[in-house]
Amino acid sequence: MPQIDDQTRIELEAAAFRTLRAHLMEKRPDVQNIDLMNLAGFCRNCLSRWYQEAANARGIEMTKDEGREAFYGMPYDAWRDAHQTEADAAKTAQFDQAFAENVGKK
Repeated sequence: MPQIDDQTRIELEAAAFRTLRAHLMEKRPDVQNIDLMNLAGFCRNCLSRWYQEAANARGIEMTKDEGREAFYGMPYDAWRDAHQTEADAAKTAQFDQAFAENVGKK
């Protein structure tokens, strides 16, 4: 692996994050959060929470809703209404297990 200074590493990580966000938001909005959580143990909401937590850790006050809006580029409810579908009981049960294993108790 080539030697990369800290600033360049940070910039590359940020670019990868922006690409992941764009992929999930623009190229694949059809992929449901519940499917992401069930298969990968994280979803768009997790990414928005990690963004919020990073801001809070740096002394930037950001609520859960503000973190979601920063990630989704709009209020979460608007994105959900435009892109999310109802999950069946099996997916919901799988989600509850994945959430508990990867995020914690609801």
